[in-house]
Amino acid sequence: MRRERCEWESSALWGRRMELLVFGHAGARAIIFPSSMGSYFEWEDRGMIDALGEQLERGWLQLYCVASVDAESWYAKWRRPHDRAEWQERYDRYLAEEVLPLSARLNPNPFLITAGASFGAYHAMSFALRHPDLVRRVVGMSGLYDIKEQTEGYSDELVYLHNPCDFVLHEHDPARLAMLRQLDIVMAVGRDDGLRANNEYFSGVLWSKQIGNALRVWDGWAHDWPWWRQMIVKYIGGHD
Repeated sequence: MRRERCEWESSALWGRRMELLVFGHAGARAIIFPSSMGSYFEWEDRGMIDALGEQLERGWLQLYCVASVDAESWYAKWRRPHDRAEWQERYDRYLAEEVLPLSARLNPNPFLITAGASFGAYHAMSFALRHPDLVRRVVGMSGLYDIKEQTEGYSDELVYLHNPCDFVLHEHDPARLAMLRQLDIVMAVGRDDGLRANNEYFSGVLWSKQIGNALRVWDGWAHDWPWWRQMIVKYIGGHD
């Protein structure tokens, strides 16, 4: 299996050095987000790459495991929520303007997936819904989709733009809604997970806009890597 490490100083993130790992040589491209404040090698360490080994080796899938800036954005509780959202805006630009062009140079496959577990699911969902012209499928496992949980209920224009529960609910543009309706959206969450209610609410928000989505509720808590390894193998290719 191909494994390649890339790093550069991101112009979008004020020159911050960002690293990522590429796994696989062909197939659908997938941008993989770590859990809260996790590193770009988290999925490798947690056995997620091994779980997807067959798909990677056969050239069905190629993963781009990125680092987060959570410690500077939503988890930087010492910053004003607006300033945290500015870091998230910069991170979004880093992904769209730097990571995606790199992936397209390495692999011309047009099918793009975003995926993540726990807080990584927020990133995967937010990026996909903000860029439905770029992303075809999103897989969120045990995710939180209302970022106001991280801002003590505060919102402003910039926080709103990075809060899926808000910007989808208030989307009325027919052209944009048409693009959102073409997304393949999968959300998996444990029946006993405290985030289940938010997943059910957000699934309802999507359906209220006629945006199809597959909400899959697993028995038990299911908020840990043994479950996520099963979920990603089951759902990254669709929503069985």
